[in-house]
Amino acid sequence: MDFVGKRKIWFTISLLLIIPGLIFCGIKGLNLGIDFTGGNILEVQFGKNVSTGEVRSVLKDFGLEKNPVQSAEGNRIIIRTPSIDEEKSSELINAFEKKFGKVSILRNEKVDGVVGKEITNKGMIALAIASILMLLYIAYRFEFNFGVAGVLALLHDLLFIVAFVAIFRFELGSSFIAVILAIIGYSINDTIVIFDRIRENLKLQKKRDLNVLVNESIQQTLARSLNTTGTTCVTLLALILFGGETTKVFAILLLAGILVGTYSSIFIAGPLWIIFKTMREKRGKVQAQKA
Repeated sequence: MDFVGKRKIWFTISLLLIIPGLIFCGIKGLNLGIDFTGGNILEVQFGKNVSTGEVRSVLKDFGLEKNPVQSAEGNRIIIRTPSIDEEKSSELINAFEKKFGKVSILRNEKVDGVVGKEITNKGMIALAIASILMLLYIAYRFEFNFGVAGVLALLHDLLFIVAFVAIFRFELGSSFIAVILAIIGYSINDTIVIFDRIRENLKLQKKRDLNVLVNESIQQTLARSLNTTGTTCVTLLALILFGGETTKVFAILLLAGILVGTYSSIFIAGPLWIIFKTMREKRGKVQAQKA
């Protein structure tokens, strides 16, 4: 398969997926959860063992079934909701008592989005530091062109995820930062494997046409990339199908990120490296001629 020769097609596909989502994000914004906007934490204790699924069945009547629900020891349930007034809190407690019997309120307090904002800020700092260190490492371990191509491929993945959550209106909590960092680690690992094969082939075939060499390198690592992604996707699909509501969004976003990370490693990173390397070689020739 001519991965490099069809790079305009891959770049166009990426732009068609990312740009509409970013436009939608600019118009509608992201659907931020209570970790960022603030809300209520309601902790109740039931007189008997009650599952989170049963609690969600009551929350569904109030439009709150997708909010985090956590079980704890002693028949306790912790519910995080958007900001609700005392009247709605009382209605919710009455609905619990009607279905499950006596309910004791252990905690009902409002929280702000400071924690989520702090996590976001630290996450963005961690992301910036990780990107710089990866660029420096790849530039040292391989060459600068590899580093730039790898970081741009990561930026491609991040923009896609932002566009994805904007279009489908997933509610974002603090776990979104964990999703982003996990996708970065997964994607750059796959990209490094391909870059390493390109470097090995460059040593053995220095005068080989770069397009042919990169195509062969991607083809040689393709089975590894697809097998690794496939086994990971099976696990995430199981989590989506059989996991709880609070883990479902996390798994969906991680699945989308891993798929697009694999796509960028195969179709974006290698072609970008050729573009930068060709530009650098042309610049070097021009400077040599001037000298």
